Amino acid sequence: MSFFKRLKEKVSGTPEEQIEKQSITEKFKGGLTKTREQFTSKVNDLVAKYRKVDEDFFEELEELLLQADVGFETVMELMDKLRYEVQRKNIKDTSGIQSVISEKLVEIYESGQEELNTLNLPEEGLGVILFVGVNGVGKTTTIGKLAHQLKEQGKTVMLAAGDTFRAGAIDQLQEWGNRVGVEVIKQAEGSDPAAVMYDAIRAAKSRGVDVLICDTAGRLQNKVNLMNELEKIHRVISREVPEAPHEVLLALDATTGQNALIQAQTFKEATNVTGIVLTKLDGTAKGGIVLAIRNKLGIPVKFVGLGEKMDDLQPFDAEKYVYGLFAEGLELEEASESEDK
Repeated sequence: MSFFKRLKEKVSGTPEEQIEKQSITEKFKGGLTKTREQFTSKVNDLVAKYRKVDEDFFEELEELLLQADVGFETVMELMDKLRYEVQRKNIKDTSGIQSVISEKLVEIYESGQEELNTLNLPEEGLGVILFVGVNGVGKTTTIGKLAHQLKEQGKTVMLAAGDTFRAGAIDQLQEWGNRVGVEVIKQAEGSDPAAVMYDAIRAAKSRGVDVLICDTAGRLQNKVNLMNELEKIHRVISREVPEAPHEVLLALDATTGQNALIQAQTFKEATNVTGIVLTKLDGTAKGGIVLAIRNKLGIPVKFVGLGEKMDDLQPFDAEKYVYGLFAEGLELEEASESEDK
């Protein structure tokens, strides 16, 4: 069964559920338009140019993937898998090759693991999510959108304004708190972030809150200071709530490409990052960075930003993401298969 057909079969359930699943699939397709225009159009040209799958085809495909910021290690692994699959299935021409590429990319991303995008929050008691990331990546906006999403799921949410370093950061988080309708625990600018976390946890416990989302400062100029501050915050949180923070989410700006990978490496060294939130994926032509992050760092992408609207922060889905990369080509392959029958 083709990749596209399998994806369509997953859109099952009640009519309302089908509409919702199809809408999310379309969000990924729309959010990856810039990458697809740059990347998939070139793949289509490559397929049209070669017709036959040979070493020249593989070499040009390799170059296209590198240009999309998929990452060297990921590209090498993909090329090995493709060569093996082409040999195993005795594939001679390039018709249907995009479906094979799609399947292998999903395999590489998931690496046998399922439910990579779910949040590890306790069923009972207070769940704590710590957000980290440099300034300007959309961290505060993402916190607001995630708070909205959790509220829509029926959870009570509170925010902690732990970025006391950047001017305006506390006010910005408060604006999101007002917009979403959640309480924000804050202190004056320049306060000790760990003290803010302590106050927030005490307040969240006393009010019976389900999820506390904590903002932090994002300066990278001095990695030692960053590590010390995050360690102190971590210590305060875990002392008040055993096993917390339950998630440490790193916000990265997809438009920065390989620079996002460098930031991820730095924060991974500074704290135990459990998941990535990739913002502004709709604004970049280098959406392949999703695969590079997963393969190089072994950290799953849990959410992606696919637009400006409140519901455009979506749990990451590898199949929908790959479909977003190859949409037109996969749809053409499916139409061609149907005509052949």
